Amino acid sequence: MLVLGVETSCDETAAAVVEDGSRGRADVGASPILVDAEFGGVVPEVASRQHIATIAPVLRRAVADAGIGFADLDGVAVTCGPGLVGALLVGVETSKALAYALGKPLVGVNHLAGHLAAVFLDDPTPFASSGPPQFPHLALLVSGGHTALIRVNGPGATRLLGSTRDDAAGEAFDKVGKMLGLGYPGGVVVDKLAANGNARAHALPRALPGRDDLDFSFSGLKTAVSTMLGGRATPEGEALADLCASFQAAVVDVLVRKSRRALAREALGDLVVCGGVAANRGLRAGLAAAAAEDGFRLYVPPPKRCTDNAAMIAAAGTLLLERGVRAPLDLGVDPGLPL
Repeated sequence: MLVLGVETSCDETAAAVVEDGSRGRADVGASPILVDAEFGGVVPEVASRQHIATIAPVLRRAVADAGIGFADLDGVAVTCGPGLVGALLVGVETSKALAYALGKPLVGVNHLAGHLAAVFLDDPTPFASSGPPQFPHLALLVSGGHTALIRVNGPGATRLLGSTRDDAAGEAFDKVGKMLGLGYPGGVVVDKLAANGNARAHALPRALPGRDDLDFSFSGLKTAVSTMLGGRATPEGEALADLCASFQAAVVDVLVRKSRRALAREALGDLVVCGGVAANRGLRAGLAAAAAEDGFRLYVPPPKRCTDNAAMIAAAGTLLLERGVRAPLDLGVDPGLPL
């Protein structure tokens, strides 16, 4: 089964062809990152216009790279939410037109379900045990818009265990990066600088330390960094690396602690980590150490599958198509679509 995945939930115009839900045949993406950097973040209207300009050539390139024609596709899977409404509309309307013209089945995919499916793609994963994760398993979804612990009982069968009450982990990384003058997106730079810093240089707070739950909060940590800077000159060199390391350690400590708690409570042995922040080296190292100590199996997709990509949408869409799920041609978008 050859499925074309289309992803336009934010600022990445992406298309991929995936065979049998796991083997990536082609994966193409175009992102207006230079525009984002100019404005210090994603501007919805700018992103939507960029999608309109790039989606047709991206689709053509994906099919060509897969060595097939559009007529060889068995279905089209497209992100229909959550995300930016204008950006989502570009992908959904284009996919509906394409599916109709080809006479192929169409399926709408939840962007978060795509992240959960990324680990089943056949990319080599340095933190994965042999074979795919078993159902049920725990998923830690960490990105710029979401931070959540999810029990995954099977394809499309999930239960939310805990989520962030304010800022997502990736959002906190990018906002702190902006405070430190590291540009946009700042999270990647914070991770890079943290590798050479002292994580114990600054005593930054860990959110909700006295609560025996699985929820997250990162706004207080972000405020603590802002207060520490207090209008003073931005630190440089070793001082900057120390602050980045201390901030990252505070985020990672909370994510690791809550994940271990959820695994124990749900009596699960497999942990899947997905979303953009799953590419963070500090988080990967922290979870790998916890896995070695606790004995659970850790699955983390390679960095290219952690950020928004169309291969994960095609993988999730394949599971739906195999179950007979079809979307009507009046498929709409939902910027707040729950998992």
